[in-house]
Amino acid sequence: MSLPNPSDSLNSPEDRDRQLLLDALAGREFTLADVIGQAGGDFLKGESPVPKLVQLKTELKLFTRQHLQDPSGALQAVLQVRIDEGDRLISQYLDTPLIALQKMVENYLNPSEMLYELVRQVDFRYGQMYGEKPYFQSPGSPAHPDDEYTHESVKRQLNDFLTYLQSVINDDL
Repeated sequence: MSLPNPSDSLNSPEDRDRQLLLDALAGREFTLADVIGQAGGDFLKGESPVPKLVQLKTELKLFTRQHLQDPSGALQAVLQVRIDEGDRLISQYLDTPLIALQKMVENYLNPSEMLYELVRQVDFRYGQMYGEKPYFQSPGSPAHPDDEYTHESVKRQLNDFLTYLQSVINDDL
């Protein structure tokens, strides 16, 4: 006659899991780290371990890369840095991050000084990316004929991007 197997009486998956855990822990000292590990196992259940702000920044940078017309990529690169630095603004629009991006772009268009500084940074970035001497346009002066990023061209790119961005926001509302 054989002895009954205790695991035969374990009907539910929860009972089998509990018994498996007890068998694994038999003869082992239980520590505070074990308690924290067990409690923490369910802590992020259903949640992403990536903070919401980081997720939104990534989405905004991807949106910018996909929808801002910028063949050389220097304007996109500078805007992506600005998105990374935009914690305060983006945090105000966690449920509507495209509005944060809209406000960011609008800030560069008004006042003109913000646009001039942005264009200076874009020119600098272009020079870094392509190993060329950047052309820095002074406010009120004509642009160099070989300058890809002039005050007017960047303003036009940002306005086109803003128009598209606003249409996407309106479609989502």
